[in-house]
Amino acid sequence: MTEAERKHQEDLWHLDNLRPMDDEFMRCLFKDNIPLAQLVLRIITGKPDLLITDCQTQKDMKRLAGARSICLDAYGTDSSGKKYDLEVQREDKGAGPCRTRYHASVLNIENLDAGQDFDELPECFTIFIMENDVYKAGQPVYIIERMNLTTGRPFADGEHIIYVNGAYRGESELGRLMHDFNCTNADEMYFSLMAERTRYLKETQKGVSEMSKIFEDIRREEREAGRLEGELVGLNKRSMQIALRMLASGTISVEEISNITELSLDEIKELKKKQSA
Repeated sequence: MTEAERKHQEDLWHLDNLRPMDDEFMRCLFKDNIPLAQLVLRIITGKPDLLITDCQTQKDMKRLAGARSICLDAYGTDSSGKKYDLEVQREDKGAGPCRTRYHASVLNIENLDAGQDFDELPECFTIFIMENDVYKAGQPVYIIERMNLTTGRPFADGEHIIYVNGAYRGESELGRLMHDFNCTNADEMYFSLMAERTRYLKETQKGVSEMSKIFEDIRREEREAGRLEGELVGLNKRSMQIALRMLASGTISVEEISNITELSLDEIKELKKKQSA
């Protein structure tokens, strides 16, 4: 068996065990499938008449130079212009308050252009479907809203954050939806739209090909991340070597060395201690 054949067999086994809750599967779940995105958002938001007019997957957002970019799992717009960022997150630590705050801020920047009035900013929903019950209160959803603590009234800034308990199993639509998000087998799913998409990605030649491309993209991203990490380690090592030579000269202050090498003052001081030891 060639290396390519071995990787293909591994990919098929991996695909067979993926769930909608898994990142690799999520990358294709809502692609070109507005009805499925609409179904999921209707159930989570409790708005049965919600109409999604646009949905993009793996949307990169970065409008400020130097700012950290984010890649949205699914980014949708409804018929009234409201925006929805739908994320699936397996690890609890990956969706803390600061991350949801950042996601919400990027949505705000993305949706207000120069010359527009602040009141034109659309309502935005940042939704994290978590594998576990992150707040451990047994609730199906946790809704986060800003409040005016002095008056006790909602701040009404149009920003909404929702955490969905992926471990919830109830007789409600949300309970059945979370069951489906954790299924590997389409035949065991409650919702036909979810089952149809799962069968397409797992059981049709075209769908399997799409998933194979995702697997290859992920491998390429991991190789690139490893290469960049290696380069950063190399650059840091070179900066330390230069800093040690500067310290040995005894003519340059630690502040100047920090500016030249871009190492922190603490790192320079630590190098100086080791050099004197």
